[in-house]
Amino acid sequence: MPSSPAQLPRARSLSAVNEEIRDLLESGGLVSAEGRRRYEKLLVEWAAAVRGDVAEAA
Repeated sequence: MPSSPAQLPRARSLSAVNEEIRDLLESGGLVSAEGRRRYEKLLVEWAAAVRGDVAEAA
């Protein structure tokens, strides 16, 4: 297991996560329970990507 933040795997970019969220919404994927679970996971990933972008900017 990684012992420092520098060794953690790089998260996907904010634009990549945004694109997947858009694709899910445009395809009507939120209708199914699986689609809603995927959307929730993407939102968590999106929030982490936003925090990462803010940290890099600082």
